Amino acid sequence: QRRVREAVVSTQSTGESFEIADVKTTLKGDHLARAIGRIAGKGGRTKYTIENVTKTRIVLADSKIHILGSFQNMRIARTAICNLILGSPPAKVYGKMRTVASRMSERF
Repeated sequence: QRRVREAVVSTQSTGESFEIADVKTTLKGDHLARAIGRIAGKGGRTKYTIENVTKTRIVLADSKIHILGSFQNMRIARTAICNLILGSPPAKVYGKMRTVASRMSERF
């Protein structure tokens, strides 16, 4: 599972892209649409929360996900998105993400 999360199609200094199939290969049809919906959230709320907490920008293009930001912030956002794809409840993902983000801000 850890190995799959690190499967990144494209990495740049300020952005990275990956597909939902890189995280969970067995999603097809309605299940894939549901995973995309889990990332976006109701009215885009989940996506905006991840963006604001991690100070990144997320672009959902069909089954492809693009994350823009600093390397450490992209890593936190990618982990949160991967957890949502794998089925974690959004509240649990928010809690872990805020904990990690606050630890990162304490370091600097």
